[in-house]
Amino acid sequence: METQNNKAAPPVERGASGSERQWPRQIYETLKAFDVTHASYVPDAGHAELINLLIDDRDVTANVLTTEEEGLAIAAGAWLGGKRSVILMQSSGVGNCINMASLPAMGRFPLLMLVTMRGEWAEFNPWQVPMSRATEQVLTAMGIQVMRADDPETLVEMVGSAATLAYGADQQVAVLISQRLLGAKKW
Repeated sequence: METQNNKAAPPVERGASGSERQWPRQIYETLKAFDVTHASYVPDAGHAELINLLIDDRDVTANVLTTEEEGLAIAAGAWLGGKRSVILMQSSGVGNCINMASLPAMGRFPLLMLVTMRGEWAEFNPWQVPMSRATEQVLTAMGIQVMRADDPETLVEMVGSAATLAYGADQQVAVLISQRLLGAKKW
């Protein structure tokens, strides 16, 4: 795990459609409004614009994860240190978090996860499909409340609602961001 202090690593590559989407900046502004000062992520094209905004913010500590479950431990540590945190990952990374997901539930600390979905609309990689089908059920089984955004109009409001639940009511919440919002990947 490598800690970034805004300039330690190069930014995540921006997708061609990234500049056309407004919701990454709106989510960034929502996270700022909730005093989120820590972000953990595995590089992901779907989150690239949001990741870059967080990396560029001097008031945010951004951690590049080697595997997604590290983000849950970092979020716990951030909370114990008086900081608010967000974890950014793909649906395929949810499977890596199953055992660690008991930490926020048993510790009763807030958790906010933003999960870009793969294995759905216009997916080309068959390896992404099984975890995509199981993501919501896995998170729910581990006690994490799941919200799903299929359009940009509700996404930003949903992230605000999830942040209120997480930080105001000490809940564990994941917002699933539909693959359709991300666009089809082209390799």
